[in-house]
This record gives sequence, structure tokens and C-alpha cells, in this order.
Amino acid sequence: MAAQSQSPENYSKDLRALISSDAGELSSQLRAHQLRIFPPSAEKGIRNFSPAEAAKFIGIHEGYLRQLVSEGKGPPPQANGRRTYSVADIGNLRTLLDDGAKGTRRYLPYRRSGEDLQIISVMNFKGGSGKTTTSAHLAQYLALHGYRVLAIDLDPQASLSALFGHQPELDVGENETVYGAIRYDAERRDIAEIIRATYIPGLHIVPGHLELIEFEHETPKILAYGNEADSLFFSRIGQVLASVDDSYDVVIMDCPPQLGFLTLSALCAATAVLITVHPQMLDVLSMSQFLHMTGSLLEVVSKAGGSTDYDWMRYLITRYEPSDAPQTQMVGFMRSIFGQRVLTHPMLKSTAIADAGLTKQTLYEVDRQQFTRGTYDRAREALDLVNGEIEDLISQTWGRR
Repeated sequence: MAAQSQSPENYSKDLRALISSDAGELSSQLRAHQLRIFPPSAEKGIRNFSPAEAAKFIGIHEGYLRQLVSEGKGPPPQANGRRTYSVADIGNLRTLLDDGAKGTRRYLPYRRSGEDLQIISVMNFKGGSGKTTTSAHLAQYLALHGYRVLAIDLDPQASLSALFGHQPELDVGENETVYGAIRYDAERRDIAEIIRATYIPGLHIVPGHLELIEFEHETPKILAYGNEADSLFFSRIGQVLASVDDSYDVVIMDCPPQLGFLTLSALCAATAVLITVHPQMLDVLSMSQFLHMTGSLLEVVSKAGGSTDYDWMRYLITRYEPSDAPQTQMVGFMRSIFGQRVLTHPMLKSTAIADAGLTKQTLYEVDRQQFTRGTYDRAREALDLVNGEIEDLISQTWGRR
């Protein structure tokens, strides 16, 4: 006799007990899944790149790269006779070229005298807008192009951390998020003690964890009973980033999908804001509410002394399907309202990015051979165009050509 499905009446009627039970079971299964994919001895890494990819990251022609290799300045060919480049190889070549550079040409795009640290808050009120995917790929793109990048996961769900190989339930402990550096009590730590290296040289991360919610709980108490200095919650992230200013060129902050104290502190620390939006009516309606609320709250923060000055603010169209007529109309609608504040290049919806995410990988990490060439190349081209446009905005802010 076939087993009968469990009726709703057989479930616990205590919602708290039911949720706790489900949370425990899900957490246990996720740990088991994580250990199967990444056993304790495994470390997440990034694939080697083709000569064409390596040359593009460095900023030279592939022919020049071949010349450097013929002079013994590149990696040896692999067993199959092909030559690929690790991120370390790319970094070594970039440093070599920069040391021998003449004139104004530089291959290490580090900040120079008079150029301020760029702090980009990536945000949206609505989940599913591609915020974390955008943050991860932007951080990796900039690091692979030679910038010193710090990624900060401000979302308690910690999806960005998981993409970078830091599973919150397994790898991130108490006081190991940005909360540890901005909390109000004696347990506060130096941000430098919390920052972690990643498998890409030049890219560091401050991971996320559920403990970030504590900032949302503690801040109202401080506002009611704390001293005047502690009540300036909106300046706390900016203050801790100032202590590591000299170590980075760009900071990417993946904000939570809600407008709380943590997001407001990130906004006040930011020098630029990138708002991701899926071109569907419900998403745009949600963004309208988000903008109204953000404007009102920033007005209050500004009156209290918070910074609301930005070098640039842009809207990024995400998960865009050019063949979808309603989406195309919505993109046109947004461009008619916001003009140049909508990035020229949208991020296309792609099975390559979605499938890579299933194994906690980005498009830069996943093996191209897993997809048909056209699928991967279209997604990669769209991704590089978006990130390149943001890189141009950073360069313009620094006054570079």
C-alpha cells in the first residue's frame, strides 16, 4: 500500500517549534551538502585563463603577451602543450610591465596621490534583483584588472560570502563580520582583524553572518539611551573604512534588501551608489517606494550631520531579456526618466550565470567548457561591458583619462 502523505493536522501547531525544527534539519542537510562539495581539505580557487583573457586583464594585445612569453617572462606550457595563465601569473606580468613602464602608462591601476578611496554601495529594496551577483562579479573584475578591492557582505543571508567560499554557518564565527567593527560595546574589534584574503590576489572580503541583525536591534537602544557619539550610527562604517583607506582602491558593499540602520550607514560611507533593478513592473514599483523611503531617511540623516554627497549614482538593468517586449519598454521608460543615470549596458539574463551560481561560482571562475560557446561568450561580454562601464566611472572620479 502506498504511503499516504502527511496531513496538515499531523504537523505541530506550535509555529515556533515547527520553524526551529525545520531550521535545524535544513542547516544539517546544508552542512552535509557543503562537505560533499567542498570537503574540509578543499579550498576554493579560480581557474586558469586563456592567453586572450590574460592579455585583456593586463591591458595589452595578445601578440605582445606572446612576445613576453617568448622572452621567458610568462608561465611554461602545460602538459598538453597549451599555455594558460593563473591569477598569480597575470599579477606577476602586470608588475613586471609596470616596473618597466615609461611615461604615464601604468599597468598597476592603484590609487595615486589625491585620488580618494572609492566606496560603492550596491543596493535594492527588493530581493532577486541581481544585487549579490553584481557585487561578486564587479569585485572580481576589478581585482583581476589589478585593483586592490575589499568586498563587504552586509547581508545577514551572506550569499556573497558563500560565493567567495566562506559558508556562514561553517566558516564565519561570532564577531567576524563588519558588526564586530561597528558594534557599540567593549567587544568591538579593529576591521583589519576581520578582513580575510580570498583566492584572488588583491581581493579581500569581510564576510556576512546572521549576527549583522544585531546592529538593527542595538541601534534603537543606543539612540534612546546612548551617548551622543554612539548615537551617530550612520557614520560607523565610514569610520572603520577610514582605518584601512591606504590598503585599497575600491570597496564594494553588498547591502541587505531592506532599508535599515546598516544600509543607511553604508549609504553614508559610500562615495557611489549602484542600484540594481529588474525591468518588470512590480520591481520598478517596488523601487519607487524604495527611493521615496531612502530620500526621506537620508534627509533626516543629513540634518543629523551624515554625509549624503556622492561622486555618482547609477541604475543597472539586470536579468534583462532583449526579446521580451514589456522589458524593453520598461527599460525605455526608465531611460526617459533617469537619462544617463541608467548604465548604457544592461546585464543580460543568462543560464551561464545561473548555472554557475548553483555550484557557488561566478562566471569568471566557472570552466567555459561547461557551456556552449555562444551561451558563455554572450554572458561574459555583457558582464565585462557592465563592469567596464563602472570602471570608467571610477577612473573619471579620479580624474583619469
